[in-house]
Amino acid sequence: MIIPIRCFSCGKPVGHLWEEYNERREKGENLKKVLDSLGLERYCCRGLFLGHLELIDTAGEFRKG
Repeated sequence: MIIPIRCFSCGKPVGHLWEEYNERREKGENLKKVLDSLGLERYCCRGLFLGHLELIDTAGEFRKG
């Protein structure tokens, strides 16, 4: 749904990095260089960012009422 505040595996705070990552990804920068510059070195944190999908709009379609 939304990016978690901390990495599920190691507990590193990563939520504050999402907006900068997303902006730079949309500009077409190399993802490896973006993740390196943000300080995401562990594979668990990198996977969290690379595998994340924004599904909040899709989930909102199924609300009751």
